[in-house]
Amino acid sequence: MLDRVSTSLSAPPAAWRRERSEPSLAEVNRSIHVRPGSAWRRAVAFLGPGYLVAVGYMDPGNWATSLAGGAKFGYTLLVVALISNIMAIVLQHLCARLAIASGRDLAQACRDAYPRPVSFGLWLLAELAICATDLAEVIGTAIGLNLLFGLPLEIGVIITALDVFLILYLQNKGFRWIEALIITLLGVIAVCFLVQIALADPDWGAVIRGFAPTTQVVTNPDMLYIALGILGATVMPHNLYLHSGIVQTRAYGETLPEKREALRFATFDSTLALMFALTINASILILAAATFNRSGNTGVEELEKAHSLLSPLLGSAMAPTLFAIALLCCGLNSTVTATMSGQIVMEGFLDLKLPPWLRRLITRAIAIVPAAAVTIAYGESGTAKLLILSQVILSLQLPFAVVPLVLMTGSRAKMGALAAPRWLTGFAALIAAVIIALNAKLIVDFVIGG
Repeated sequence: MLDRVSTSLSAPPAAWRRERSEPSLAEVNRSIHVRPGSAWRRAVAFLGPGYLVAVGYMDPGNWATSLAGGAKFGYTLLVVALISNIMAIVLQHLCARLAIASGRDLAQACRDAYPRPVSFGLWLLAELAICATDLAEVIGTAIGLNLLFGLPLEIGVIITALDVFLILYLQNKGFRWIEALIITLLGVIAVCFLVQIALADPDWGAVIRGFAPTTQVVTNPDMLYIALGILGATVMPHNLYLHSGIVQTRAYGETLPEKREALRFATFDSTLALMFALTINASILILAAATFNRSGNTGVEELEKAHSLLSPLLGSAMAPTLFAIALLCCGLNSTVTATMSGQIVMEGFLDLKLPPWLRRLITRAIAIVPAAAVTIAYGESGTAKLLILSQVILSLQLPFAVVPLVLMTGSRAKMGALAAPRWLTGFAALIAAVIIALNAKLIVDFVIGG
């Protein structure tokens, strides 16, 4: 009797324009069982999706913006990385809340909540965001392969397209295999940066001061441009779609207490993973500030240039190799998660019913073909500007994912008893307003300044 009452309380009223359809990533939906036992054992079952989300917060586009920011402005933009991470923690919590309360990912929720023309427009913008994401990841992976093995960028781009087959293989073995691959590569990245930071020997007093807010970020157009790039590289639109989809790989129950517990564990998972991502992001910026800014190399933007300067500046032949290995791991991780995001976006908005292998090929082609064309056309000379531009494009796309997320999770009609409390909705709305205001200022500065 109590279970029936809990279920009725947790089920949102019929406030959606369309009925819930088959979930995205249906082949892995509710595939990981949450076994009974201690709370710790149940919490462990939820660990994993947060690290797939964290990948997007340390992708090659983030490297470009953090390297440029650290080289040009020293430790000043560390505060932007911190604020961006706080924003990310709040927004990813809302993604988990939306998924667990409604059984929909963000793409499905937009399709079911808005008129068809609106949802179609949001789909186009989401695809543009994923193309910008893939542009950064394709470039980063290709550069990593070039630095380590001397492969031309064109060959590296083709190799990145093969990740779709890796995902198919791992998902056939179980979603935990994908999570294991991602977490292993993240561990390699962390070790690489730990060694490089030790070699760089940064000014830790200046590092701490770098986390203090400063008005320079808004008043200096060049600093604002890089800051927005860091914001776009940290809070990424495709991650909002991704998290709301993959959190549903856990087979949590349908009663209100079970959903509340699932939300608590999913939030712990994503927060822990995003704190790890902040550590990596800060490490990239600290490395650039301690190595390039301190030596007067304030114009370092290209990943290749950073790689070539590390050895003479740090006095170690190992440093550039570690840099290239970490970059390659970041690129591989990011292409895997971006492909999954593309699938969730296409399935969620368009409700496509295709075989898994065909869905992945289509979504990967939509994202990687423009990215590959741009990469091959511009070559090595334009990679840094393309990477930073891709992150600014992502920042400009953010409101079109964030605003619907905040509105829907704050709606009791759609979310039932799991609607976000007013203080959380207000804080998330403030985050959305800050993002929109910063984007507006960027556009005005760009138009006025040419």
